[in-house]
Amino acid sequence: MYKDWFLDYASYVILERAVPALEDGFKPVQRRILHSMKDLDDGRYNKVANIVGHTMQYHPHGDASIGDAMVQIGQKDLLIDTQGNWGNILTGDGAAAPRYIEARLSKFALDVVYNPKITNWQLSYDGRKKEPINLPVMFPMLLAQGAEGIAVGLSTRILPHNFNELIDASIKHLQGKKFKLYPDFVTGGIADITNYNDGMRGGRVRVRAKISQLDRNTLVIKEIPFSTNTSTLIDSILKANDKGKIKIKKIEDNTSSDVEILIHLPGGISPDKTIDALYAFTNCEISLPPLSCIIIDNKPAFLGVSEILRRSTDHTLSLLKQDLEVKLEEFQEQWHFACLERIFIEERIYRDIEEEETWEGVIRAIDEGLKPHIAHLKRAVTEEDIVRLTEIRIKRISKFDLEKAQQKIEALEGEIAKIKHHLDHLVAYAIAYFTRLKKEYGAGKERKTELRLFDDIEATKVVIRNTKLYVNRQEGFVGTSLKKDEYVTDCSDIDDVICFTAEGKMIVTKVDAKTFIGKDIIHVAIFKKKDRRTIYNMIYKDGKGGASYIKRFAVTSVTRDREYDLTQGKKGSEVSYFTANPNGEAEVVMVYLRQVGSIKKLKFEVDFADMAIKGRAVKGNIVTKYPVKKIELKEEGVSTLKPRRIWYDEVVRRLNVDERGELLGEFKGEDRLLIITQNGVAKTIKPELTTRFDEDIIVLEKWSPKKPISAIYWEGEKERFYVKRFLIENEDKEENFIGDHPKSYLEVVSTDYLPVAEVVYGKSRGKDQRPNDLLELEEFISIKGIKALGNQLTTEKVKQINLLDPRPFVEPEETAPEDMEVVDEEAVDTAGENSPAGEAPNFSKEKLHKKSGTTDESQIKLFEE
Repeated sequence: MYKDWFLDYASYVILERAVPALEDGFKPVQRRILHSMKDLDDGRYNKVANIVGHTMQYHPHGDASIGDAMVQIGQKDLLIDTQGNWGNILTGDGAAAPRYIEARLSKFALDVVYNPKITNWQLSYDGRKKEPINLPVMFPMLLAQGAEGIAVGLSTRILPHNFNELIDASIKHLQGKKFKLYPDFVTGGIADITNYNDGMRGGRVRVRAKISQLDRNTLVIKEIPFSTNTSTLIDSILKANDKGKIKIKKIEDNTSSDVEILIHLPGGISPDKTIDALYAFTNCEISLPPLSCIIIDNKPAFLGVSEILRRSTDHTLSLLKQDLEVKLEEFQEQWHFACLERIFIEERIYRDIEEEETWEGVIRAIDEGLKPHIAHLKRAVTEEDIVRLTEIRIKRISKFDLEKAQQKIEALEGEIAKIKHHLDHLVAYAIAYFTRLKKEYGAGKERKTELRLFDDIEATKVVIRNTKLYVNRQEGFVGTSLKKDEYVTDCSDIDDVICFTAEGKMIVTKVDAKTFIGKDIIHVAIFKKKDRRTIYNMIYKDGKGGASYIKRFAVTSVTRDREYDLTQGKKGSEVSYFTANPNGEAEVVMVYLRQVGSIKKLKFEVDFADMAIKGRAVKGNIVTKYPVKKIELKEEGVSTLKPRRIWYDEVVRRLNVDERGELLGEFKGEDRLLIITQNGVAKTIKPELTTRFDEDIIVLEKWSPKKPISAIYWEGEKERFYVKRFLIENEDKEENFIGDHPKSYLEVVSTDYLPVAEVVYGKSRGKDQRPNDLLELEEFISIKGIKALGNQLTTEKVKQINLLDPRPFVEPEETAPEDMEVVDEEAVDTAGENSPAGEAPNFSKEKLHKKSGTTDESQIKLFEE
């Protein structure tokens, strides 16, 4: 049975159930539903149960599958006008029972789906009815509605596309131009189509919900990803909260006709970080793998959506041609009979049959009477034509109007000429057809899904620290269950932890309840991949009785659970001094030597700033060959890393250090960003790469605390324009500098030292036009408090205010500390991790005198070595 029947079964499922046809874009059940609705169509609504029952004459399956398929078509709001509760794709609520809901064909469906004269028919499954093999759909319906299906051995997933964009693409194809198609979802949201791959296998579309910040402790979701609903989305958020990935206070679902999900956050939780965490750990971001499989010539085929549109458009062109040919034939037949009727009545041929006694004689008499007058006809006169002439009633003959008959013939000739013109210019006719569809049905079908490039979210950076990490340094254990031991930091269960031991061993491992690292742990922290700003300063003894070496290094990437030796691996090696510096700080330490032999100087300073930052595997530079008694910190260090250069990428509205977008400047640890929004809010923030920026930002730049902000705004209560200049008084506070009146709005704002504005006045009736004024804001008003009203600009009617180029001003330069050697963080030599030794520090004689006061030539020579 398997051998004989399985191929038949697989073919049936593929061709007759799961995969849509290219010609009309429908699966068989959808095609039969629409055919049944046309059978029943009288312009009024029909009960869905009635339509389902009628469809069962054509579809050899149960009523449930037909009803479900019909609800899916109705929810796409393209082919069916619905009445009653058809469910809600936003909330996931199902439709009411078929006996309670009604439907009829939409005007669009009646326009583009049906044309019985060019439809190919076949017998239904029981032989009692005729059903269409394919409906003559003159539109890329498959791409507009999308399709999903699972067959035997293959599946299909064609994402829906925008109605108007499909028409535009069809027109471009007919014009021989290139086009691109991207998905558009009825649920809206944001989509990254970078890897769409034309809808073919291997592609992937990332879709995100639209999340915005309502206030400091509330997020609102206004649009959701395709294939999700508010119920599944909220469930995924609650699960992530239960697992500790995110932290929320409560969720409110206010969805009705539009999505509105309010997420309330506890105090102290970053909204920006929570938005990223929602994308990383919930269904607020999903990945849709398209797989474009369709039926062509009774066989499954894999085509990209661009090729599907080309073939669909060509098929529409063919159907339009068939439709024109059918209409041409009909008009030619009407013209032919109108001419025969005119000849028959005008030449009084009907009198020739009065003497005839037989039917054959009647036919022969009419035929003979017509022959002298039919030379201009396009085809021969048939017996069928003559029979039609005999059926003309006497009343019609008696009231025959020759002039009206001639007008009718001329009108038919005009229609024939028009159709022949369309056939000769078929492409132009098809373009006009698509243009008409867009004009008549395109309103309200604008793109709903915003296309945007997504930034990659690292889960470890946005996950909520839901547990605590402990360490037992002496016995060498780290973990979340060692609650009686030393607390290290808050962490999450997806973090990695980096550990260093007194023997100079390093290991990175996943956070767990209890993990053995090695005895005498000297440092434990959460490991960040590609972290070039955390610099480790280390002095170690190379083997028992060996020399001491100094090194500085960063750890950017490792193999998890692999033990790395930061010394040279000799037995008895140990770490004498170790620090981890989050911003590349280089401290000064005091080295104390043991009294061995004739050493005169038993202590001296070592400055880590003199060491180049290398890879973790370098040997380092010699500090001393003598035994070290102890090493103590003498002076806290400053960062030896260059200020971080930060860019703003307007596409994804995020900061980055990858040189994407606009360079904002070089930022040190204490530097901040100035943000001014269109609604008159000013604030400063630390430039964190996880920060999200809203669309209404009009100023985003590096903040200079002494640089004034100049603004011209409309004061809603006084109904006048005011000018003000101010400084940010509280760097941690968000302040509105135009007032809280609902009619107040910001006209122009400038962060230049000497801004210039042009005031264009409106013309008052009966008065001359006042010339434009140039306003130097620095002279117009002095710097006042951020809450000050400012000075009134003018009492005249203002038409427009333009911000011009500022007057030149030389900004004061910041002087860097003379003694600080700046090292670029990108210069960390990761390639040198396998090199045997690093470069020697620049310990000159003068520098040794300055740092330690030593004049011992042997000691100086030792450092030079």
